[in-house]
Amino acid sequence: MAPLRSARRRSAHRLRRAAVLLIAIVAGTGVLPGVAVAAPAGGQQLNAADMTLLNGVRLAGLWEMPAGQMAAEKGQSAKVREIGAGIASEHQELDQLVVDAANKLRTSIPSEPTDEQKGWLKEMQNASGARFDQIFVTRLRVAHGKIFPVIAAVRASTRDATVRKLCDDANRFVLHHMQMLESTNLVRWPELPPAALPAPGDDGLLAAAAANTGPGVGVSSTVVWLVFLAALGTGGLATYRLFRRT
Repeated sequence: MAPLRSARRRSAHRLRRAAVLLIAIVAGTGVLPGVAVAAPAGGQQLNAADMTLLNGVRLAGLWEMPAGQMAAEKGQSAKVREIGAGIASEHQELDQLVVDAANKLRTSIPSEPTDEQKGWLKEMQNASGARFDQIFVTRLRVAHGKIFPVIAAVRASTRDATVRKLCDDANRFVLHHMQMLESTNLVRWPELPPAALPAPGDDGLLAAAAANTGPGVGVSSTVVWLVFLAALGTGGLATYRLFRRT
């Protein structure tokens, strides 16, 4: 009788372990696939790179519009005055485009320039004559050179159609502004910041992928399901072996 009771206790213990294992598998069925599934198709896909573009284009307009207006009024050369008026006018148009895009995407963007940009405007206000012309061209050409590669990088990887359209528009305006500023012959080429090139052997794909991850993007649902199915298979095999011993 004692050996029989012992065998029954072992069998009951194995059944309890099997039940716990099955419960864990069933719980995984209800929880795991829903933990990190990517945002649904058609949902908001904005990420850090998209927001960098929106904020950058908006901030550019907030300080370059008044800078252009200042150049149109106090530039020493007729060329600088003409270019200042053109940049101010075109930035007004581009600024409306970025505001419309932000409203469509239901996201907030800056409403005033940064402290650094305000400092550039003050620097221009305190300058006159040829010095003003040089500061105006130098500051704006450097600023346009910084936003130009950002536009290209976001355009290459964004998932959002509205952001792509804004990239196309911004690229057109920024390129034109650089060309206008360069036509003054006041650009000091040796003083421009060097281009930010990828490290040797890096084709930029990993960097683009990293930039295109953000709050709206989760772990691939395919990966989640593969992990889940592997766990399910392992649990099922363990359960089968456990019952086979009884």
